[in-house]
Amino acid sequence: MAENRINRELETRERTVRKKSWTRPEVLPSPTPEAGYDYHWVRVSTQGQVDATNVSSKLREGWEPVKATDHPEITMVAIEQERFKDNIVIGGLMLCKAPKELVEERNEYYSTQAKSQMHSVDNNLMRENDPRMPLFNERKTKVTFGKGT
Repeated sequence: MAENRINRELETRERTVRKKSWTRPEVLPSPTPEAGYDYHWVRVSTQGQVDATNVSSKLREGWEPVKATDHPEITMVAIEQERFKDNIVIGGLMLCKAPKELVEERNEYYSTQAKSQMHSVDNNLMRENDPRMPLFNERKTKVTFGKGT
């Protein structure tokens, strides 16, 4: 009765797994996540020219350079700048980290700035509005039920 069955030892997960397809490697590798920190690639140079202004502004914002010894899974081909020889620098970008609370506060600040700018633009546009010929009324919604006749 059970002669035509496949033996359980011959039926393994490894035999039924699909062959993995080739995927393009990441240009900037992702570091192993660390609890309480977010990672960000900071520009240190563009076309061989050092961008000290950008680096110093990011460091003042609270981003800290990540040491290469902290993330050995990120392999580096060559050290690009002598100044950042102990850090992870790939293609003119240096890996930095900052506490999640700081990143959330920064995102909230810029979100508030964007909302206030949109509010200002809307107010400026609505100043030119005339009730006889409204510019737009996208903010009003109307829900109706029934046949619509």
